[in-house]
Order: sequence, then C-alpha cells, then structure tokens
Amino acid sequence: MRRVSVALTLLVTCALALVGCGGGSGPAQQLASSLAAALQKAAAPGGATSAFAGVSFDGIQPTAVAKEYAQVVSGMDGIAPTVSVGSVGSGGSKEIAHLHWSWPLVAGHAPWSYDSQAELVEHGSTWSVSWARSIVQPKLGAHDVLNALTVPGRRGDITGAGGRTLVTLRPVVHVGIDRSRTSLADAVSSARSLAQLVGIDASAYVKEVRAAGDKAFVEAITFRRGDVPAAVSRSSLPGLLTMAGRLPLAPTKEFAAPILGRVGPVTADQMKKNPSLRIGDEVGQSGLQARYDDRLRGTSGRIVRAETPGSTVTPRTLARVGAKPGSPLRLTLDERLQTKAESLLSAVGPASALVAIRPSDGSILAAANGPGTDGQNYATYGEFAPGSTFKIITSLALLRAGLTPNTSVTCPTTTSVDGKQFKNDSEFPPSAIGTIPLREALAQSCNTAFIGQRGKIRKGQLAKAAATLGFGVDHDLGFPAYFGQVPAAASETEGAADMIGQGRILASPMAIATEMASVVAGHTVVPHMVDGVKTSVPSGVAPLTGSEARQLRTMLRGVVTTGTGRGLLGLPGKPVIAKTGTAEFDAGHGTTQTHAWMVAGQGDLAVAVFVNVGHTGAETAGPILADFLRAAHG
Repeated sequence: MRRVSVALTLLVTCALALVGCGGGSGPAQQLASSLAAALQKAAAPGGATSAFAGVSFDGIQPTAVAKEYAQVVSGMDGIAPTVSVGSVGSGGSKEIAHLHWSWPLVAGHAPWSYDSQAELVEHGSTWSVSWARSIVQPKLGAHDVLNALTVPGRRGDITGAGGRTLVTLRPVVHVGIDRSRTSLADAVSSARSLAQLVGIDASAYVKEVRAAGDKAFVEAITFRRGDVPAAVSRSSLPGLLTMAGRLPLAPTKEFAAPILGRVGPVTADQMKKNPSLRIGDEVGQSGLQARYDDRLRGTSGRIVRAETPGSTVTPRTLARVGAKPGSPLRLTLDERLQTKAESLLSAVGPASALVAIRPSDGSILAAANGPGTDGQNYATYGEFAPGSTFKIITSLALLRAGLTPNTSVTCPTTTSVDGKQFKNDSEFPPSAIGTIPLREALAQSCNTAFIGQRGKIRKGQLAKAAATLGFGVDHDLGFPAYFGQVPAAASETEGAADMIGQGRILASPMAIATEMASVVAGHTVVPHMVDGVKTSVPSGVAPLTGSEARQLRTMLRGVVTTGTGRGLLGLPGKPVIAKTGTAEFDAGHGTTQTHAWMVAGQGDLAVAVFVNVGHTGAETAGPILADFLRAAHG
C-alpha cells in the first residue's frame, strides 16, 4: 500500500507542477507562452521589436532575434499571424514547445495554418529558447525568409452590343527606372531625362525615384504595346527598364474613356476604406471601372514562398490561395458606332460630343466625347443650353395647348419682352418672316414665333411636355447621366428665353438624343447603358399620345425637307427627321459665343451632336451628324 501511495503522490505532484510532464504553468510553459506572444506582436503591422525583450534566448540577444525575425516576416505584406502554444513536451533539461501558427492570407478564406517547434533549454533554474528560423515555419532554412505575393484575380471584361469585348487584358509596356541597376545619382539623372522623353512631370518623378528603395522599380508611364516612343526604345539611360505586362484596356486609348474609366494600382486611401485590398491590387480609379470595381475585380489570391535572399535557388511555395476572376460588365455600346463617332469628333477643335440611342429599347449605342473635352464626359453628363433643339418640347406643349401644325403664328424679325429684344438667326430666310404655319416656324426655327406663343402655355406645362419626352426627369442609370432641367421661369424675359431653349434650360447631349428617341418611338424613352440597371418612366409623367407623336414626326420631317436640316436630305435609308439648334452663352470678357446642336432620328436610331463653340447647328454639327448616319446605315 505504501508503494501505491508514493506513486499516487508523484503523479499528483507532476500534475500540479507540470514541468517536464507535458505542459502547464511552470517556467518552460511560461517561456513558451512569452515566445508565442512576442512572435505574434512583433509580426503585426507596426509591431515593436521590443516584444522579445522579456524572452530569454540561448546564446543570442533578444535584439538580434528581433532583427532576424523582422527579416523573416517582412515580406508577409503586413499580414498578422496568430501564434499560440499547443503543448510543452517532456525531455528533462530540454523541452519542446509546440506552436500553432495561423496566417489570414485572404479575407473569407481559411487561414494558412501549421505547427512548428521551439526547443527550450534549462540552465540551472532558468529556461531559454534555442532560436532557429524553423520556429517561424518548419520548412525555413537558416537563411530563408517568407515572402507573400498577391495574385490578382483576372479582372472581368466589359462587353458591348452583340457581346463584343470592349475592355479586356491587353499587352502593355511599363517604363521606369530600376534602382537596383544603377547608383542613386544616376537614377535621379535618368529619371529627369526619362520624364522629359515621355512627357510627365519631371520634378514629381525625380522625387519618387529619390524616395524609393535601392531595389525598387519606379514606374514612369505605361504604354500600349506598339506605342512606346522610339526615343524610349533607343535610350541607354542608366537604370532604364521596360517590362511587358497586361492591363484591362479598351480597343483604343480614346474609346469611351471618360465613361469606361481606368484601372490602376490601389492607393493608400482605397486600402484604408477597404481593408481587403492589398498593395499590388489593381482597382478601378474612375468611370465604370471604379463604380463596378467590386464586381469586375474579383478576389485576389496569395502565394507564400520560402526564399533565400541573393540566392539563385528557386523559391519554394509553402501556401497558395487561388484567385477568383471578376464578373463581366455588359454594356449596350456598339463598338463600330462608338469608334465612328470618336473618329468624326477627333478633328473638332472645341469640346464636342455625340450620343446615339436605339429608340425601341433605349439602348445607348454611342456616347462619344471629342478631344476638346479634355477627358470630361460631356456626352452624358454635360450641362448646356440646348437652344432650338428644345423647340421639339415647346412644340409638344403648344400642341397640347390646342395648336396644330397648321395653326398660323406670327414670325416677326424681332420681338421684345420687358425690354429684352429677341431675334432670329442671322441666316434666317426673309421669306419666312410674317404669318406662317407652326410647322414652318419649327422648320425654319423662328425664335420670335415661338416666343410669341408663350402665353398659350400654362405654368408648368413646358416642364410636363419635357418629361413626356424623357427630358428633365432624373434616373440612376448606373453611370453619370444628366437629363436636363426645366425650372419655373423667374421672369417674363426668362419665360420667353425658355421657349427657345435658353434662359435656365439646360441639357446634356444624351438628354437631347432621348428627346428625339421618344418622338421616334412614340413613347417616353429612358435610355440605358449598363445591363441589369432597371429604370422606368415615373407614373406622374404624361404619356405621349399617338397623335402627338405623328404630328411631331411630320413637323420634324419638314425641318429636313424645307428647313434648316436640309443637309440631311437624301441620306440613304429611311426618311430622316431632325432639328437644329444654336444657343448663345457668355464666354467671358464681354464676349458671346454659340453652342451648335443638331439632333436627328432615322429608322430605329436617334442621334444628337453637340459642339461647344460653333456657327450654326446646321453648319457646324450637321455634317458630323450626316456622316454618322451614313456610317450607321452602312
């Protein structure tokens, strides 16, 4: 019985002490816990190397361990591991601490988990850790480090009409200075020269190169493959490096650029707003690429490798989380028509835009901006006085007030409202002065005739007529879109100006194209471009009746056959209906200039052309519109 009692006492003692008996709260266990806490704290972003100060190491100072550990985990892209103690095994004067590591490589995925071992050595009454890099990861050699590489998910394509791919990964060339290939002095000198060669801000780029690490590649610019200037290709600047890559790009640099937007490296602000983003991610920076970035970007993956710095030994992959591709974004843009529209606007000096809509379903087939817009989206988001293109709406309001296309109206040379004189265009035909039918007033665009009929339109009826033609009623189309405005007139003079699309009336080219599309379709059209974005005509909008649509189409056909739109007469295809427009605006410094507009409908197509500074709509915008309709018919 005594022997049993002794054995039981020893077991109880071992269970209480737990030193050399497989774990517990003894000195070895406490050391293991301190080591795990230090490893976790020091690897976290901003982790202090002083985390190891309370840990005793065998034959090496904690500061040296801290420095070596920082080298091992510095390539882990700021990912913070969780480190815990599994058990401390028995072994006399040596113990084995089993550590469990868990690295959250990609949000939403299972962490990279594994176990490592740390040898604890007893020296008299104290214990210390026998440091080795294998404590961090069992497969690390004496000189290895960890390196986490972001593997971006393939960005979703953007497609257009007929499923044609508009934006997809296309070959590019990254041009910059590689700091590892030359001295700092030469790198700075080369940066200044390269900036001048490619036309970027030299001082800003030099500052980037100077601040970069001595092994960094500092990109200056990216070109589409084939667009690299010969001067760059031939250059022998010290440190100059060109690297092939692929980026999501449209068919050309100009193709719907203000609408589609661009993709670029993630910024610090974007990472702050979205913690799932990491350095190396490519994200939408503007336009549709930015608005639908979550959909297009997909999910990045990660690869963790064991590498030996400065060695030619192939890195070993320790963990991998696969990337997931993004989803495509489907648009209604027609590649052929968009390209043609941009080609027609390319030679226009002032800001210009063209929008084409398919009236039967509201699809925007082209939304082009000329080079004069400096990259701004005038096509769907510009705000300009529409001038006489607004007379389509004024005509509808007059029809609803009881007039007919044959109602006689007076077209004087000038008319005055509260002392403000209004007149017709300088090229207005003298034969149309006097009493003429309403249809002739629209065909010849007689300002004074429409202003003279303002008393027939009750308060608010102009805005209601505009809404019927899809003008002035906002919708979220999934991209920047301005539908125009028809505010209540603040004075008699403003009310007169409103009748001819001036005053405070504003529109985008898209709004004017929508106006014509509604006339062609015979019902209110709400344009759309992005698949899946649902819109509808508000219940309060008065519908366009069949009679109203027929009368408007007849009157607008007269614009082409006998009026200001005769330049469109004889185009191939179905009969064209149209309206020209000019709108004066204050250009500053006491000068007045003119917006030039023209809008037309042919078959199942409605097209608006805008030129910010022109002569008349017929003369400036008309030829562009005619060429586009010819191309569309072909």
